Amino acid sequence: MIRYITSDCYAVEVIHGYQGYAKSPEDAVADVLKAGMDVNCGSDLKNYSKSAVQQQKLLVSDIDRALQNLFSVRMRLGLFNGNPAALHFGNITAADVCTRDHQSLALEAARNGIVLLKNLNKLLPLHKAKTPSLAVIGPNANASETLLGNYEGTPCKRTSALQAFQGYVQNTVYHSGCDNVSCGSADIGKAVEIAKGAEYVVLAMGLDQSQEREYKDRDNLLLPGMQQSLIQRGKLPISWYPNDFVKVPMTDMRMRPDQSSGYPGRTYRFYNGKKVFEFGYGLSYTTYTYNFVSVSQKNLHLNQLSSTTKAVQDSDSVHYLSVSDLGSERCEKAKYSAVVGVKNEGEMDGRHPVLLFIGRENARKGSPVKQLVGFQSVRLKAGERAEVEFELNPCEHFSRANEDGLMVIEEGNHYLLVGEEKYTFAVEV
Repeated sequence: MIRYITSDCYAVEVIHGYQGYAKSPEDAVADVLKAGMDVNCGSDLKNYSKSAVQQQKLLVSDIDRALQNLFSVRMRLGLFNGNPAALHFGNITAADVCTRDHQSLALEAARNGIVLLKNLNKLLPLHKAKTPSLAVIGPNANASETLLGNYEGTPCKRTSALQAFQGYVQNTVYHSGCDNVSCGSADIGKAVEIAKGAEYVVLAMGLDQSQEREYKDRDNLLLPGMQQSLIQRGKLPISWYPNDFVKVPMTDMRMRPDQSSGYPGRTYRFYNGKKVFEFGYGLSYTTYTYNFVSVSQKNLHLNQLSSTTKAVQDSDSVHYLSVSDLGSERCEKAKYSAVVGVKNEGEMDGRHPVLLFIGRENARKGSPVKQLVGFQSVRLKAGERAEVEFELNPCEHFSRANEDGLMVIEEGNHYLLVGEEKYTFAVEV
């Protein structure tokens, strides 16, 4: 595969000037190039590669390797096939970016990326003909700039939440609720009065870049200022991540939990603390059911994966195979499939992501709670059913990193999980 690896901006400088990992700029340049980096966002390679070679900390062959990757990509892009302006992508303008097809694709991406967390009493979606009045309240309701995020591009057009709702419901009333996003003061009385006069209320709360961005971190996960008070006075539900997670040191990047210190771990694979929403959680306007249609292999036998490599025992008398000992060819041959049926049981058409997880019964210390095998998105009409196929790779999906950092496949009972449906199988010697 033709590719190159780049650094984050000024990351090479950071490992020398701020972190002290490298003793000199030349050491930093040598370290990153030997580790596989090809180009940096910054000027360190430009300024110190030559002196690193002169100080015999770096070989010219290390630089050649990086250049080969970089220029291979440029050749693949056709940048040496004549005048770049005369080539296929040489004259792209804003008109080529903001086409109807491109904007439709961006809209589809946004629809697929939005996650519905709550829908009490099936309030959503709001039907246009059955929504006589709407109150849109909050400091981010009429702030199209906030929607751009950080390190943003230039959008084809900007539409605030308020503008979108005004185009959907004719009788839409707006109130900011707060003086700004920091919400040092809030006109709660007026906001509540407006809310009482509308059939439905939408709150547009949260942050903007005045509250959080690169180089401006927050020390809690609560809403700024009086935003929470504004919500509670309106008696509207809200959920948030546990605020006490900020007690976990930012510098502690261990994945696995540590019971002795109360460290909860990180990521859905290992975190054992309180969760507001599980990884992969999301609601739909309709309902779906699953079933395992077929799994092409019931159990996995370690000693049948290789004719030359046999399972050995660890200090706990658990048999295992090292993934590296199996090799890529045997891992490829060990793959098999699982077919999952999914049915739209509701009254609305919908697009739905099907997530397949794998877990281990009575997981050993250091093992993931569960991990994602893959996901596929299906579009189903009301009452329609479909089947999706997942590829299972034992070397990737059944393995874990042991105490020595080796990826191993261990004997034991495992399960596949999709929704609430569970399929159990065993890894045997």
